[in-house]
Order: sequence, then C-alpha cells, then structure tokens
Amino acid sequence: MERRTFLRGAAVAAAAGAVASPAVAQSMPEVKWRLTSSFPKTLDTIFGTAQTLAKYVSDATDGRFQIQCFAAGELVPALQALDAVTTGAVECAHTPTYFYTGKDPVLVFGTGSPFGLNARMANAWWHFADGAELINASLAKFNAIGFLAGNSGCQMGGFFRKELKDVADLQGLKFRIAGMGGQVLARLGVVPQVIAPGDVYSALERGTIDAAEFVGPYDDEKTGLYRVAKYYYYPGWWEGGAMIHFIANLEKYNELPPAYQAILKQACDAANVWMLAKYDTVNAPALRKLLAAGTELRPFPQAIMEAALKASNELLAEMAAKNPDFKKCLDSVNAYRADQLAWWQVGELSFDSFMARTRGRS
Repeated sequence: MERRTFLRGAAVAAAAGAVASPAVAQSMPEVKWRLTSSFPKTLDTIFGTAQTLAKYVSDATDGRFQIQCFAAGELVPALQALDAVTTGAVECAHTPTYFYTGKDPVLVFGTGSPFGLNARMANAWWHFADGAELINASLAKFNAIGFLAGNSGCQMGGFFRKELKDVADLQGLKFRIAGMGGQVLARLGVVPQVIAPGDVYSALERGTIDAAEFVGPYDDEKTGLYRVAKYYYYPGWWEGGAMIHFIANLEKYNELPPAYQAILKQACDAANVWMLAKYDTVNAPALRKLLAAGTELRPFPQAIMEAALKASNELLAEMAAKNPDFKKCLDSVNAYRADQLAWWQVGELSFDSFMARTRGRS
C-alpha cells in the first residue's frame, strides 16, 4: 500500500465518519508551519527525516497542510529549538529532547539514557508503556507536545587518537561528548568537551582533543575524523537507540482540525520507521569504507564498560533522589528494560548472535 494512500485514508477516517462532505472540506484549511531542525542539511538522514515527514503530511492533505523545514541555524540555533516552539517563534521542531535537560532532566529519557533501551525497546516503551505520557508531561511545561519521529539506532563510541586498554587510559582524556554520557565519563577521569560539529575535525587534528563521538558510520565517515584518529570504538552505550521527536507548539497543535492531527501522528510514525531503516541501510557500507581507509575497529574494553555502567547507575540514582519526576521516569525505563531483556535474550539476541557467528556460510 502506498504511504500516500494510507495517510489519506487516515485523514478520511479521522475527519469524515458520518459527516457530510461539505463539512469535511471546511475542516481541511490551508495551514503553513515552519519546522526548525537541530541538525544541518549535511546530515541528510536526520535532516532528511524532517523533510520526509513534511512530504507525508503534504501528500496526505493534497498540499493543504505544508511544513517548511529549516536546518539548524537558519532560523534558530540547534540547541534552542524547544525555546522557539515554546514561544511560538516556529510552530514545530525536529530535535532530540535530551538537548533540553537543563530545563527538565526528565527529557533525557525522551532521547535515551546511558545503558538504557535499544531502538526497538525505546519505540515500544514510547507507544505501549508510559513513555509518551511521561515525556509529554514534561514537554507540556514548555507549551509543547511531542511525537516520536526517528531513531538513530545504537550509535558508535567515537574516534580516538590512542588505543584504550583499561579504565586508567581515560584519565585526563579530552573527549568531545555532550549530555549525560559526558557526565558519566567525567566520573571516570574524562574531560568532556562540548564543541560544535564544524570545529571537531580541526580540534582533533591539532590535538586540542583526544577523541570525539558523533553518530554512526554513515554520518561519521562524512566528518573525516578517521583521517586523524584511527581507533573507532563501539558501542555508544550513552545512546543505545537515540529517539528523535517532532515537537509542536501545544496551542498550534490544538488549533489543527482533528484530521490534520491524525495525519501528523501517522506521518511521525512513518518518518520514525524511515529514519531507522535508512540508517540500517547506509551504516553497513559506510563502515566498510571506514575500514578500507585504515580505521581500526575496537570494542570498548570490558573493564571500561563495567566502570561506565557503575558510574551511570550512581549518577542516575543521585538525580532520581533529587527529582520525583525523574525517578518516576527512571523506574519506568529500568522496569521495562529488565522485562524486555529477559525476552530479548531468548529471541532476538540468541538469533542475532548465531547469525553473526555463522555469517558468510550461505
């Protein structure tokens, strides 16, 4: 079934029912929204997700509901997208909610906490547990509502100038990393650095920093960091399945006809599938290119993973002790993860592990 047909069907189902056709026509007004992305156009998968979402909405409404997408910095700086939505400077944004944990630490869970959920678990937690309810309770404080509209999958740990063998190798290491992952690593002796994407290459080349993380092979290959730091570590345990959200001004959203609200939700769901499928498609060949260029792929040593998990659990517990809403969200994620991992170990993990070990036999 074509997405256009499916989405238009959603519009008809939401708006029509037993309503006469003239009333339906009146409920389909011309609407023009502006969307600010937290990403540059060069990240064509993440920025492209917002463009894809906008196209779905336009197709489903015969162009009557238009969303114009702007890259980070064209209207609003990358880290101020929520502010712009709150004030109504723009109607909507495509952004990770953990950019705004300074406003409310609960929002870290909208993207993903360290050692949290993988992409499929996060999607299920959002839709079928209480993820959407908890995150939108936080966003409502800022006159906003969010819909899941993308996931990067598990990210990489980044490029390092030197090899890591033990926790001691992290001491004093200057690492370009932001958010809660940086806070965890700081407890292990790392010196987190917040550097704009455009300045990371030069900083790593000059030795101003010792390592840098970005997203995954497809986006990382574009940065060229592999030319100045040959060790490429995995996994990015601070982003096991990073969710991205379409965030709308709550008042503007409530003004939409029910049909447009339904279409918007369906478009977000479709864009969510598109982004993860696109990354799953492009990351594999990008990793091959990186390895062919001399990049040395390394797993984080077990000692570092264990130390990071311990530090992460301590940090999250401390934050939960200070903030009841944060505790409620942490408890929800932890309970859901424990339940899912018990099943994952039986189904997905055992199958994937076997297939990875037997790769190339057929």
